[in-house]
Amino acid sequence: MRRKYFGTNGIRGIVGELITPDFVSKMSSAIASYMLEKGTIVIGSDSRLSSPSLKESVVSSFSAQNIEIIDLGIVPTPLVQFAVPYLQADMGIVVTASHNPPEFNGIKVIDSDGIEIDIVKQKEIENVFETETFQIAKDEKNKATTKMNLLPEYTEQILGLVNTDLIKKKRLTAVVDGGNAVGSLVTPYILGQLGIKVISVNCQLDGKFPGRGVEPDPRKLKTMGYVANQVKADFSVAHDGDADRAIFGDEKGKVYFGDKSIALFEKWILRNSDNKQFVTPISSSSAVVDIAEELGGTVTWTPVGCIYVSRKMTADKCILGGEENGGLFYAPHQSVRDGMMASALMANILSESQESESIMEALPEKLSFLYGFNLNTTKNHYQIVYLYVSEHQNLELVEEFQQLITY
Repeated sequence: MRRKYFGTNGIRGIVGELITPDFVSKMSSAIASYMLEKGTIVIGSDSRLSSPSLKESVVSSFSAQNIEIIDLGIVPTPLVQFAVPYLQADMGIVVTASHNPPEFNGIKVIDSDGIEIDIVKQKEIENVFETETFQIAKDEKNKATTKMNLLPEYTEQILGLVNTDLIKKKRLTAVVDGGNAVGSLVTPYILGQLGIKVISVNCQLDGKFPGRGVEPDPRKLKTMGYVANQVKADFSVAHDGDADRAIFGDEKGKVYFGDKSIALFEKWILRNSDNKQFVTPISSSSAVVDIAEELGGTVTWTPVGCIYVSRKMTADKCILGGEENGGLFYAPHQSVRDGMMASALMANILSESQESESIMEALPEKLSFLYGFNLNTTKNHYQIVYLYVSEHQNLELVEEFQQLITY
């Protein structure tokens, strides 16, 4: 059975069409019925205009199933993913459509380990939804919702993974473009805790995302680059709608696509690690191969989709993964994309660097494998087939081809 509602990053659609309070309520009941008979759920949402009413539909459905609810409020997706294992909760729900336009919304379903649920669970939830085989709580008394702020604990963990003293001594300046979304609430705060002077661009929450939209495409980040150049910032960073990704610019105001930053993270983080395996989708730049070879490491390719990177990192106990869209996975923090962790790590790298010129600009330009296949090589034939079978949900073939294309 192919998935009908879940995509590579949860369920998304246009509000008023697919995404309605009734649909979200019914899907939430399916999730609760399938995954939980009792337990705790952590919930958060982005800053879209439709998020409060949709979140209320989620809360009502889980409360009716006698499930304890912890509401983190308007927060980035990575904070919910941090909270689920931190609080030993059974699962998490994020009401968000990430980088999609404001007329969209949706839900991400987080498993107990903080990683989005896998395809098998997605299909089983959809089956409950379609057949309406919902469980009914035996206790008729609905559970109360607890409001909680975990930003201090989340920030503390991130700060503990970088050289805070060194960064503070460098007295860096950073420009943060929050895209009028939830990253605006957290990244300036965390960088400020590192002693960094922060200049904010588009950091007023607005569910219509009027500043530059919610997709941090470098071609739409000219204002951020201009401000960075004018104030002589050491770097700039922009987030997508739920702040699990980060796009960076340098001290000259030039803003780079995500393949540059993940190559930089790979080079700087893995060189000091005993585990030099880098996990990335086949859409990533071939620059990651060059860096892995330079470090004596390896690259493991996955299908396109952050869940594949997270699950592979967990299975192989890898510390680092990345996507060409600006998604950084840093396992000492959590094996999921986290734009705030990426921002702190970038500050750490720049503080350690002895180079006077842009360290990202010095990295070579490379085509992505997905768009730059050499069809004469057996490995790339495998990659193309792997992409096909992963997109068509043939789980057995995905596992088989995973073994064939590991670099």
